[in-house]
Amino acid sequence: MHTLLSRLSSLGLLSSALLLAGCESSRSSAAPSVGTGPSFKGPAGLQLYSLRGLFTTQGPSTLDRVKGYGIREVELAGTYNLTPAAFKAELDARGLVPVSGHFGYNRFRDEPAVVAQEAKALGLKYAGCAWIPHEGSFDAVEARAAVAVLNRAGEILAKDGIRVFYHCHGYEFEPGAAGAGTTAMDILISETNPKNVAFEMDVLWVVYPGQSPEAWLAKYPGRWELMHLKDFRRGQPTGFHTGKTDTSNDVVLGTGQMNWPSILAAAKKYGVKHYFIEDESAVAADQIPSSLRYLEQVRW
Repeated sequence: MHTLLSRLSSLGLLSSALLLAGCESSRSSAAPSVGTGPSFKGPAGLQLYSLRGLFTTQGPSTLDRVKGYGIREVELAGTYNLTPAAFKAELDARGLVPVSGHFGYNRFRDEPAVVAQEAKALGLKYAGCAWIPHEGSFDAVEARAAVAVLNRAGEILAKDGIRVFYHCHGYEFEPGAAGAGTTAMDILISETNPKNVAFEMDVLWVVYPGQSPEAWLAKYPGRWELMHLKDFRRGQPTGFHTGKTDTSNDVVLGTGQMNWPSILAAAKKYGVKHYFIEDESAVAADQIPSSLRYLEQVRW
């Protein structure tokens, strides 16, 4: 009996050791997601507009480079002369997941049902726009007209399980343009239906007009569900509301003037769900890997 118990005990220990070894092997073979680290958990995606020049010359084969970065989630800005179904097939072939996409504002205004069809064909969770046509300052009248468009489009796209969003572009933060004590951005966020309409914070387009990303995340918690990670060259002035900058000032994350530890900590705290590197510079293809490495080691 003693011998039998000893043998069973030994077998039990052996099984435990094998189980532990298997778990360790599984953990070691499951590499962490690219662009994530001890503090930033991501997911780290890419706005494909960053590689628009390559898409123009190389077509969908540009997606091989995206896959090569190790990126999984992507945000779209057009399908480069392919149908939505054909572009989705190219993404699927490379294991890339299209989370969100940008469409023209006028399309949300004039043909939201068609936008819904295209977004559904692309497999998107979010469909939004990044520019509202306007002349001069973007005021309260224009902001409220946009609110009506976003709310209506939000109801229509929600039927297909797609959330409409608006991507800020700097001009919405101009003091006084929408009345004393408020901005057009306040109107856009506070008067849209949170059930159907979300927002994408482009960090550069908050800092460039002289605003604080952390303050806007805290002011409207849960409304900023998407974020563009974009850094701005050190020494460049801010405080402008034009919505336009020299794209050569888009630099590798962590080398510009953004306080990423503080911004990313606030983003996590206040409900950002998806992050996309957007680099509009001519050297974006070379800078993206360095930006991913920065996200892997940034700490707060």
